[in-house]
Amino acid sequence: MIDRDILEVDATGLACPMPLLKAKRALNAMQAGQQLRVLATDQGSVRDFRVFAEQSGHLLLESGERDGVYTYLLQKS
Repeated sequence: MIDRDILEVDATGLACPMPLLKAKRALNAMQAGQQLRVLATDQGSVRDFRVFAEQSGHLLLESGERDGVYTYLLQKS
Protein backbone atom coordinates (compact mmCIF):
# COMPACT_ATOMS: atom_id res chain seq x y z
CA MET A 1 0.00 0.00 0.00
CA ILE A 2 1.36 3.43 -0.94
CA ASP A 3 0.69 6.25 1.50
CA ARG A 4 -0.28 9.28 -0.57
CA ASP A 5 0.55 11.60 2.33
CA ILE A 6 4.24 10.77 2.06
CA LEU A 7 6.19 12.72 -0.54
CA GLU A 8 8.94 10.86 -2.34
CA VAL A 9 12.27 11.90 -3.81
CA ASP A 10 14.00 9.46 -6.14
CA ALA A 11 17.73 10.15 -5.95
CA THR A 12 18.82 6.76 -7.26
CA GLY A 13 21.89 6.93 -9.46
CA LEU A 14 23.01 10.24 -7.95
CA ALA A 15 26.29 10.59 -6.07
CA CYS A 16 26.87 12.38 -2.80
CA PRO A 17 25.83 15.06 -1.94
CA MET A 18 22.91 15.12 -4.41
CA PRO A 19 20.52 12.76 -2.52
CA LEU A 20 20.82 14.92 0.58
CA LEU A 21 20.49 18.19 -1.36
CA LYS A 22 17.34 16.94 -3.09
CA ALA A 23 15.92 15.90 0.28
CA LYS A 24 16.73 19.31 1.82
CA ARG A 25 15.03 21.09 -1.07
CA ALA A 26 11.91 18.95 -0.68
CA LEU A 27 11.82 19.41 3.11
CA ASN A 28 12.08 23.19 2.74
CA ALA A 29 8.83 23.16 0.76
CA MET A 30 7.00 20.95 3.27
CA GLN A 31 5.05 21.73 6.43
CA ALA A 32 5.98 20.48 9.90
CA GLY A 33 4.84 16.92 10.47
CA GLN A 34 4.85 15.94 6.80
CA GLN A 35 6.90 12.93 5.80
CA LEU A 36 9.41 12.46 3.00
CA ARG A 37 10.70 9.17 1.61
CA VAL A 38 14.06 9.32 -0.14
CA LEU A 39 15.44 6.58 -2.39
CA ALA A 40 19.19 6.57 -3.01
CA THR A 41 21.87 4.22 -4.30
CA ASP A 42 24.86 6.11 -2.88
CA GLN A 43 26.32 4.09 0.01
CA GLY A 44 27.55 7.31 1.64
CA SER A 45 23.96 8.44 2.05
CA VAL A 46 23.59 6.18 5.10
CA ARG A 47 25.89 8.36 7.19
CA ASP A 48 24.74 11.57 5.47
CA PHE A 49 21.08 11.12 6.37
CA ARG A 50 21.81 10.04 9.95
CA VAL A 51 24.00 13.10 10.57
CA PHE A 52 21.58 15.40 8.73
CA ALA A 53 18.68 14.27 10.94
CA GLU A 54 20.71 14.82 14.10
CA GLN A 55 21.84 18.30 13.05
CA SER A 56 18.62 19.55 11.43
CA GLY A 57 16.14 18.33 14.02
CA HIS A 58 14.10 16.43 11.43
CA LEU A 59 13.20 12.91 12.50
CA LEU A 60 14.71 9.93 10.69
CA LEU A 61 11.82 7.52 11.21
CA GLU A 62 13.16 4.65 9.13
CA SER A 63 16.17 3.71 7.09
CA GLY A 64 16.99 0.53 5.27
CA GLU A 65 18.58 -1.06 2.23
CA ARG A 66 17.20 -3.54 -0.26
CA ASP A 67 18.90 -4.66 -3.47
CA GLY A 68 21.33 -1.73 -3.35
CA VAL A 69 18.64 0.91 -2.85
CA TYR A 70 18.71 2.82 0.42
CA THR A 71 15.40 4.15 1.70
CA TYR A 72 14.96 6.90 4.27
CA LEU A 73 11.75 8.15 5.84
CA LEU A 74 12.07 11.63 7.32
CA GLN A 75 9.51 13.69 9.18
CA LYS A 76 9.87 17.45 8.98
CA SER A 77 10.23 19.10 12.38
